[in-house]
Amino acid sequence: MKSANPLLKLIKPLPEVRLKRKNSALLVVDMQYLDAHKDYGIFLNARKKGVLEAMNYYRDRLELIIPNITKLQKAFRRKRMEVIQTKIASLTLDGRERSRGHRDKGIFAPKGSKDAEILEELRPMENEIVFPKTASGVFNSTAIDQILRNLGIENLVVTGVVTNNCVENAVRDACDRGYAVILVEDGCAAVTEELHWAAIRAMRDHFAKIKTTAEVIKMLQAIR
Repeated sequence: MKSANPLLKLIKPLPEVRLKRKNSALLVVDMQYLDAHKDYGIFLNARKKGVLEAMNYYRDRLELIIPNITKLQKAFRRKRMEVIQTKIASLTLDGRERSRGHRDKGIFAPKGSKDAEILEELRPMENEIVFPKTASGVFNSTAIDQILRNLGIENLVVTGVVTNNCVENAVRDACDRGYAVILVEDGCAAVTEELHWAAIRAMRDHFAKIKTTAEVIKMLQAIR
């Protein structure tokens, strides 16, 4: 499950990312009631369909990553660095503006709904940026690239859900657009362990440096 990608023996690995206060930001992907709380959204749907047991790994993984993301948010805020979040949230009550992919898969968090809210533990502070989106890719469906460049951001530390979908999409797109990316392995989750580690292997040193929460916090503590 955690085996290395053999291509890493053939390519030059990505250089280490040097975090600085003015050019680095934390990006938290879709940590909301729709997909990250055991009593709402996809968990409620799984309960209704009698397949809640299939969500056990994901539920346990969320219990690991939520405290880790909280630690990272606090560490970035202490350094007065940007903490940015995304959330799946329609601009309308009927979701008519959703991407085809979200419509076809039934992914929907109506405007103003509980599902569209970010988890209480990770709620953004006043004046922090949140990008609502109705597609998997935040770079494809919002103005995040323009905003990051306006802010002078060059490095992104990425966390959230799910590892092999919205998180991976953000990491790949950020790398392709010229950002240096750190993906926090114990700050993201997929529905199964296999999907999580497959995504980590695919991104490691191709699109991002893979770090732990503790490693990133140590990097932040070294910033003057």
